[in-house]
Amino acid sequence: MVKAIVGANWGDEGKGKITDMLAETSDVVIRFQGGANAGHTIINDYGRFALHILPSGTFYPHITNIIGNGVALDIRKLVDELKSLTDQGVPAPNLIVSERCQILMPYHTLQDAYEEERLAGKAFGSTKSGIAPFYSDKYAKIGIQVCDLFDEERLKERLTAAVSLKNVLFEHLYHKPALNVDELFQELVTLREEIRPYVGDAVGFVHQALKEGKTILLEGQLGSMKDPDLGIFPMTTSSHTLAGFGCVGAAVPPTAVEDVICVTKAYSSSVGSHTEPFVSELLGEEGDELRRRGGDKGEFGATTGRPRRVGWFDAVATKYGCMVQGATKVALTCLDVLGYLDEIKVCTGYEIDGKVTDVFPVTPQLMKAKPVFTALPGWKCDIRGCKDYESLPQQAKDYVDFLEAHIGAPITMVSSGPKRDEMTYRTPKI
Repeated sequence: MVKAIVGANWGDEGKGKITDMLAETSDVVIRFQGGANAGHTIINDYGRFALHILPSGTFYPHITNIIGNGVALDIRKLVDELKSLTDQGVPAPNLIVSERCQILMPYHTLQDAYEEERLAGKAFGSTKSGIAPFYSDKYAKIGIQVCDLFDEERLKERLTAAVSLKNVLFEHLYHKPALNVDELFQELVTLREEIRPYVGDAVGFVHQALKEGKTILLEGQLGSMKDPDLGIFPMTTSSHTLAGFGCVGAAVPPTAVEDVICVTKAYSSSVGSHTEPFVSELLGEEGDELRRRGGDKGEFGATTGRPRRVGWFDAVATKYGCMVQGATKVALTCLDVLGYLDEIKVCTGYEIDGKVTDVFPVTPQLMKAKPVFTALPGWKCDIRGCKDYESLPQQAKDYVDFLEAHIGAPITMVSSGPKRDEMTYRTPKI
């Protein structure tokens, strides 16, 4: 059976913790899209970790972790991340890197930075990790697969073709130095030997695991709003963040996916450019206070360290996010963060051109949307570490009931803190 763990919103929902928890009863965990441009924070007996490219099942010796063919593989970051774990006493994970995976090249990172520089004030707020150029090359068919590393004649041919195109851009559009094919080739040959032990037939492995009745977790990066088709285009990422793409990026058949666990925070947060529409945003002192209290150590990107934008829970966006993910269950994280508030607001509608709607709109309409809030009483106490849902204050349970009714998807897990065991379970009311 296959379960997908994905984000309902803009990313940063706490998916790493949920994956880490559910991995314990799983056999295989697969990253199926994205690259090292975002991170999942995990706190366990080994310490606190921000994983950027490795699957969140890394800490379990019984799990096979797979970097699927849909991932933008930054080999250097993968090797460095593996070393950082073992340096902190974590046993080396069981890992398969799909031979069909494509490689995020050094020139992708350069191009990303050059393009943001060229766009200046109209930049998309990229993490400059090379993700957009990588996926552009993949679909333009000039990308380089991991399997190409093991055929040097083919590798040199494909690399030369890609560099000839990049150098036109670098020299004439960006006015930057040209790339050297021979240097890049040697770098790839070196990296090849570092990942050689992990490269394998992930597609065959996954289908054999399914035949044997194994449990497989698909781990998504970012969330619904960042999908290039169904998100807030063009302020999106460049890979598909939806559970449905796991069937491509992890090579599992659609008929095998039985559960889609959608993760959302008890408030809103987003790392991205301030040009992006973020309807329920909290600014000023209120926003600073929520940002300081949020997450594990405040609301800052696990990979970039950038301050996240924060706001009240956006039921319009989350209902849409759960819908397009096909959520069968919802995990609500960070409920404990809101315990300091006398009153908690929820964005239950958007006012656009004088009309109120609870339907999430396309980007041009979203840019004009103003939030319509409903205020609920806070519970004014510390619930961090609570493991029994029924022992939560009534106002906290009422808040969860309210969110569930407005997003139209069953909330089955409610997190009471950043540690993996700080979790409560509830019976949905819808």
